[in-house]
Amino acid sequence: MDYAALLRGVNVGGITIRSADLRETVAALGLGDVRSYLASGNVRFTADTGDRAELKAAIERALAERFGYDAWIVLVTLDELRRARDELPFDAADTGHHSYVIFCADGETRDALIQKCRDLPRGDDRVQPGPGTVVYWNVPVGDSTDSPFGKELGRAVWKRTTTNRNIRTVMRIAA
Repeated sequence: MDYAALLRGVNVGGITIRSADLRETVAALGLGDVRSYLASGNVRFTADTGDRAELKAAIERALAERFGYDAWIVLVTLDELRRARDELPFDAADTGHHSYVIFCADGETRDALIQKCRDLPRGDDRVQPGPGTVVYWNVPVGDSTDSPFGKELGRAVWKRTTTNRNIRTVMRIAA
């Protein structure tokens, strides 16, 4: 089965993981065809197991041991990643906005994030539920950290259960 591990909070805030070291760490778990993408904690691989919880825990444990930090990942199948890419409800070519895919660890997190969004003041950004555990976010360029939803995403409550990627990153990983 083809997977992508999306690491949360690396190469920002003092946690630096080089792509070569990330690939080596994941490959050491016996996973195949390990490839990293960009420098923001994205790694694609194949695994014989379909036990997602076990695989997620093994990768987080290996990252924590190797790099000395409390590691969190969202683990998605390549099919889920491609579906998230294909169903983007916004114009990915719009140069005035950034489109993000927020990957949630589970459906409960996704639903809670969508509900929280409904409770926020309306900004110029748009948020929509996506397939599975995905939330889509479209925000004017330069507003991602200042928008109501951007500020919400930055809260510690979402740290262990969400990670977001720009749609261009999702396209690269899914290709």
